[in-house]
Amino acid sequence: MNEHEALVERAVRAKRTVLLVGGLDTGKTTLSRMLLRAAVEAGRLSAFLDADVGQKSVGPPATVTLKMVRTVADLEPEVLALPDGLSFVGSTSPQGHLLQVVTGVANLARRGREGGADFLVVDSGGLVSGIYGQILKYHKVEMLQADLVVGLQRGEELQPLLGVIQRFFHSEVVPLGVHPGVVPTTVEQRAENREGAMRRYFSGELHRWRVKPTVFMPALPPLFDLGALDRLLVGLSDGEGGYLGMGYLEHGADEGVLRLISPVAEGPKALRLGSVRLEENYRAKRVDLRNLFRSE
Repeated sequence: MNEHEALVERAVRAKRTVLLVGGLDTGKTTLSRMLLRAAVEAGRLSAFLDADVGQKSVGPPATVTLKMVRTVADLEPEVLALPDGLSFVGSTSPQGHLLQVVTGVANLARRGREGGADFLVVDSGGLVSGIYGQILKYHKVEMLQADLVVGLQRGEELQPLLGVIQRFFHSEVVPLGVHPGVVPTTVEQRAENREGAMRRYFSGELHRWRVKPTVFMPALPPLFDLGALDRLLVGLSDGEGGYLGMGYLEHGADEGVLRLISPVAEGPKALRLGSVRLEENYRAKRVDLRNLFRSE
């Protein structure tokens, strides 16, 4: 039994909330599935919280997502990809969106527990270094009250971050090496993965609604040019603090009408503006809302 298998056995037997941290291509997703499979086989109702907004296992990019795992079949990639809960972040990178990520993690963790899950596995993104990496993971641990934090690292790259967690929380912290089953990916492959996941999300039947300029958060400035919102990603509010899903805006220059395009059939109560614009190939191009609003 290697160190990863030993940790899985012990975690499933004695832990409730496991947070996995690590840089790119360290095996967080692989270890997450090992933990969830073992938990299901042990008879524990489990939940998988995918907090990586770029490289997703559950749901589309630019979101934090939740999947209830009741059977081993729920871990099949095509089933796992369908979220049971979604929180809109609005960006494929956590930088500049730490609050949205942490809020989404806290809300969906609560939803998973309210749904009966007594074993929660949280797969976090690859931002682990520097001030922002430490701040993001610190607040994730704080919100989750994780009783086990697993650091997957090359050498001792996570020691500053893991040291912060050990000093501030009662969480057990376990450093591990990179999972042996990891297949490294290039920057180009990760970009293709994001575009492919976004394309799949919008590949089914799409619904269109005419949008009033008063439904947005942040609120639009007076005399704002609605054309600046063309193809901007938006979160669809359910009016109860959650999200139905996401869509993008389309502005008809000829008629001056703004429309919402989304695979979600239910009409939203309001829309939250994201910070990316979807190009025709579904590549996400970053948009600074402050600059967008200041242009008026």
